[in-house]
Amino acid sequence: MTAAVDLHVHTTASDGTLTPSEVVELAHRRGLSVVAITDHDTVSGVAEALERAARIGLKVIPGVEISAEQAHILGYLVDHRSARLNEQLERFGRARLVRARQMLGRLESLDLSLRWDAIAEAAEEGVVGRPHIAQALVDAGHVASIDEAFGRYLSPGQPAYVPRFKTTPREAIQMIRDAGGVPVLAHPWCIVFMLEELVADGLLGLETHYRSYDACQMSRLNRLAQEHGLIRTGGTDFHGFEGEAHSLGDVDVPPECVADLEALHASLSGS
Repeated sequence: MTAAVDLHVHTTASDGTLTPSEVVELAHRRGLSVVAITDHDTVSGVAEALERAARIGLKVIPGVEISAEQAHILGYLVDHRSARLNEQLERFGRARLVRARQMLGRLESLDLSLRWDAIAEAAEEGVVGRPHIAQALVDAGHVASIDEAFGRYLSPGQPAYVPRFKTTPREAIQMIRDAGGVPVLAHPWCIVFMLEELVADGLLGLETHYRSYDACQMSRLNRLAQEHGLIRTGGTDFHGFEGEAHSLGDVDVPPECVADLEALHASLSGS
């Protein structure tokens, strides 16, 4: 059954396959009432999503997913027009371009040539990421699937992998809070040992409902959220890849997560 809420969604602004408008339209068709646009290290797709959502009556929550050391930090209800936030995120975009070119160089040394212009075109105006390179490998006939591209070449430990530039979790949390947003720890199951430190650094939420978590995991995360006074969020981490295990809205996220998120944001902003 499709849930009414999905608070973890990617678009072509980072490494998704659907434009922000297409994501909004898909959410509407699937009966969702709320979707959060949380692209990796950019908020460039938020304005388009908000504009399209206003026309069809869907609520879009402006967001971002910042890549930090050991953890990814989701930022909800950030001011996506903030000059400071966008300047900070541009560092990540520049680093991703350098990383992508380095990976292409490594693939070239393996006699797997790819055209940079095709990859940049596939990324449109978004952030170039490994999924774009994986798709280029498929399109060039070097591998049969995106999974094979990652498994043989692009995952950590594989010959074309290059580590990504990352900030610290504390800096990511501060970036989000400075932009008026609510910082939440993404897909936290394997890094709950960091929770106490992150809460001390200003973390305000925990992604308790996630695409690969079973009922026992979600129950444990819900208890941790309560113990630490954190709001709960959840989503599919949707990218739109063909064969992706979970489509938009497939995770049953409690609707009160949105109400709690908005109430916390209002209290932070004094409204």
